[in-house]
This record gives sequence, structure tokens and C-alpha cells, in this order.
Amino acid sequence: MARFAVIIAAAGASRRLQDANKRKKPFLDLKGRAIWIRSAELFVSRDDVVQTLIVIAPDDIEWFKEKFRANLAFMDVEIVPGGTERVDSVANALERIRDEVDLVAVHDAARPLLTKEWIDEVFQAAEQYGAVVPAVPVTSTLKRVASDNTIKETVSREGLWAAQTPQVFRRQWLIDAYGRRGDQTPTDDAQLIEQAGYSVKVIRGWPMNFKITTSADLAMARAVVDALPKKTIRSLHPFADERPDLF
Repeated sequence: MARFAVIIAAAGASRRLQDANKRKKPFLDLKGRAIWIRSAELFVSRDDVVQTLIVIAPDDIEWFKEKFRANLAFMDVEIVPGGTERVDSVANALERIRDEVDLVAVHDAARPLLTKEWIDEVFQAAEQYGAVVPAVPVTSTLKRVASDNTIKETVSREGLWAAQTPQVFRRQWLIDAYGRRGDQTPTDDAQLIEQAGYSVKVIRGWPMNFKITTSADLAMARAVVDALPKKTIRSLHPFADERPDLF
């Protein structure tokens, strides 16, 4: 059985979504559990995941440890200080990946609407191909817009897919790609893998696996969470609601 490490990226500034106390989106409540917990719990309970790391902005680490002390007692999660950009944060976590790990998954903390079965699909494909990204075909008409909000052109959507996470790569491929990144600031890890010359396989993702970025996204997530397939693990939140429709 291949051994996976999982990096949960939660160090972003969350400029578009914070609560009244200025807490960032991964730490906000989503129907009884913090968003980051919903994102992490399906990974930490897997037999093939031997290491889980969550990247937190340095200024948030002490608050995070105190706020989620009870949860962290039940979850084998390593806390890693984040960097200036997302790529720097992932690089910090990558330095701590154990030698025993075969493949590394990088997942956005703000994508909490996952199921075990979806992760199974990505992990199995990663074992086969070495680098895998879940994505969904772009179905909307795309417009390129000028700074004054005037449409400049209609862009063909043929062959365009919207990438999601978890993105999973062979450990050495990811280490190599990050070693070559220089001063690049890619928007996802697959971009570095591509530029390093490795082939990345896209598998069809899941429309519900969207990233919570705005208050509208959070409202949608609250509506969608109960529609997720129910055959999944019991929550690791020690104070979670016991109703099975929340898992």
C-alpha cells in the first residue's frame, strides 16, 4: 500500500471572508464544525495517510492551538508556519515530509465538501500516474473583460477545466518541482509539476468540491453539506452534533 502525506493549506489572508472577530475562513463554523476540520478529518483517518500537516500563518498559530485544543488532541496533525505566499507555505510543509512517504497530497483547507470515496479516486489515480489533479470541465461562457468592465472578447471554453484539490504527486517529483521554482508564484502545485517536465493527469472532479472564498460560498456550503454522500467516517470533532446527516 502506498503511503501518503497530506498538506492542508490554511495560511492565506482570507481578505474576502472573515468573521466579526477577523478570523479567517478555514476557522469559521460550517454547521457545527470548523471548515478546516471538515477538510482534514477524512485524511487523518485513512490507513494510507501516514502524515498530515496543516500550514497556519505564524500570527495565528498560538490562537489556533488554544482554540482547537480539543480537536487537535484527537487528530494527529502537525502544525507548520506558513510563508508569504501559498507556494512558500507548501514549501515549508514539504521540508517536513518523512522519507517513508511515497506520494504527497496538497489540499485547500477551504474545500471542506469531500467524501472518502472521492479521495479514494484521486489517491488511486495518483498511484497509477504519479501526478493527478481533480478538475471539472468549464461549462459557462467565458468573457475576457477590460479594466473598465467592458467585454474584450469571448474565450473558447473548449478543453478548459477548473482545477480542484487535493492534488497528489509523487514525493520526489514535488520536491524536484519546488527545487526548480525560483521566484515563481504559481496558483497551484500542478503548475510547478508541469513546468518541471512531469506529466499531470486530470481526473473528473466533483462540483460540490468548491472552494469557499466569499460569504456567498459559505452560504452555499451550508446548504450543500447535508447533500454529501452519507457513507463516510464519523467526525473527529469531540463536541460534534451526533446526527448522522452531518457526516
